[in-house]
Amino acid sequence: MNLWGGRFTGETDKHFAVFNASFRFDRRLIFADLRACAVHAQALGRAGVLLDSEVATITDGLQQITANAAEPGYLDRAEFAGAEDVHSFIESRLVELIGPTGYKLHTGRSRNDQVAVATRLFLRDELERLDVVIRDTQLALIELAERYADDPLPGYTHLQKAQPILFAHFLLAYFQMLQRDRERLADCRQRMNVLPLGSGALAGTNFPVDREWMAAQLGFAGVTRNSLDAVSDRDYIIEFASAAALTMMHLSRLAEDLIIYSTQEFGFIKLGDAISTGSSLMPQKKNPDSLELIRGKSARVFGHASALLTLAKGLPLAYNKDLQEDKEALFDTIDTLSDSLRVTATVLRNIELNRNRARAAAISDYTNATDLADYLVRKGLEFRKAHEVIGRIVVFAIEQGRQLHELTLVECQQFSSLFSDDLFEAISLEQSLAGKNAIGGTSSEQVRAEINKAKALL
Repeated sequence: MNLWGGRFTGETDKHFAVFNASFRFDRRLIFADLRACAVHAQALGRAGVLLDSEVATITDGLQQITANAAEPGYLDRAEFAGAEDVHSFIESRLVELIGPTGYKLHTGRSRNDQVAVATRLFLRDELERLDVVIRDTQLALIELAERYADDPLPGYTHLQKAQPILFAHFLLAYFQMLQRDRERLADCRQRMNVLPLGSGALAGTNFPVDREWMAAQLGFAGVTRNSLDAVSDRDYIIEFASAAALTMMHLSRLAEDLIIYSTQEFGFIKLGDAISTGSSLMPQKKNPDSLELIRGKSARVFGHASALLTLAKGLPLAYNKDLQEDKEALFDTIDTLSDSLRVTATVLRNIELNRNRARAAAISDYTNATDLADYLVRKGLEFRKAHEVIGRIVVFAIEQGRQLHELTLVECQQFSSLFSDDLFEAISLEQSLAGKNAIGGTSSEQVRAEINKAKALL
């Protein structure tokens, strides 16, 4: 039976019925919906709308539906294929189990506030699961950083070699990005954690249900303050999708870095067999498909965030059927983000750093030029002039086909009399790294301190 049939005398077009139905995807809300249904029944009992015996009967029926829905394949049964949505499905099963008393459950409630509370409950639980998955990806970053805590790597700007850094410092940059992502999702959870149930279709309910009691039973921090807003608000879904898009952007950037570093041209890292595939034609190939898929799947989540904004931008108050379209975007965003995080953690646990190649690259191509300029500053030369002097030395070194540390002291003194015997120690790879010892720098001391702080944070 439809939840809305009394007004209609004609039959629904069968093609429109399929187009209108959402059970094939919104059934993911079933356990959240059942939890809210049970609390709503109890609230009706507390308000004197239902007898205690009716509340007990309804509650027993909901528990049976919950047990059935947990059985593998139950929701896929052919006789359920025609269900309009998860809400009508629950009511139909309840009436089958307990008889007409099941129809009383919808008293004082609309599908509008029913789906709103079920979606909030569902997403709240998913955010807690996602936090665990992000944390594990952070842990994988820390594990790899500890493994290569003192190994250098060239740092880049504009994809041009810039200055030496530690590989661990590179990894901890992504740890910080993911930490911000966790904080954003926590903020999202805090804002969404209010109860919309009791708002009815748009104007509230005529029955004296205790909304604050229901909120406490379902673990909400409070209740919504406007029924129009409560049934039409999808800010929390859009906010989640936006936060998820940021997280996917961070994963995509990491994937891109690792793809580049694994090429023969760079050769800084080696991808394990567990995270690579081969070519159907070229037997020598080892492709970074795991990373390329993460990079590619970011586009899905970006699209969902954009689609949700577009979906909501022109809707008048209050509820509109357009909002049914938020579910598939929400579910796919959750699944794509979770899968991408898990694969990222797996990648991080299946790569090796080519220490020798990374170290050689870290000190080549004049990455210590800034250290040479800073050397002159410490000798008393203004930085802008020091920058100009070192620029001329770099040109000279390029013409000679040599690195800065391969020049002689006499050659350097042609450009400034401030150079002395301590020059080459100052521009060594070890000193270049150790000198960046302010908080947030790439010195071994700072990086190890940040690893310890990251571990404590987790």
